[in-house]
Amino acid sequence: MAGFQTALPRSVDAPRIARRLLGEWLVGISVVELANAELLVSELVTNAVIHGRGRIVLRMELDEDRLLVGVIDEGDGFERTVRQQDFETVGGRGLGIVETVASRWGIHEGTTHVWFELERPGSRLGSDRKSV
Repeated sequence: MAGFQTALPRSVDAPRIARRLLGEWLVGISVVELANAELLVSELVTNAVIHGRGRIVLRMELDEDRLLVGVIDEGDGFERTVRQQDFETVGGRGLGIVETVASRWGIHEGTTHVWFELERPGSRLGSDRKSV
């Protein structure tokens, strides 16, 4: 499994920097996989900039089955809730987008370490079994 970790600035530029780093690191994946990963990393990094505290760390791991991305800051944590928003409300949809696009996502309890996973296309262990 290949991995990558870096600190991001606590600024409005952090989501753009995270997308650029992700694109540079994920050379050779499909356009759809990259677009989904960029969307989700933007949402999590934006949340860390707006709601978090201290240093922001971007952590990524990739293997043939999945892409795992974590965004960590030095805040005290939060509840894992996806809020319902009125159509006219601006903002507040980030975790709803993560919920919809990611294969899985979550938080490490009591921290502001939020992660998402995107399953990669292709056959999986046991998928070559014939049904009887």
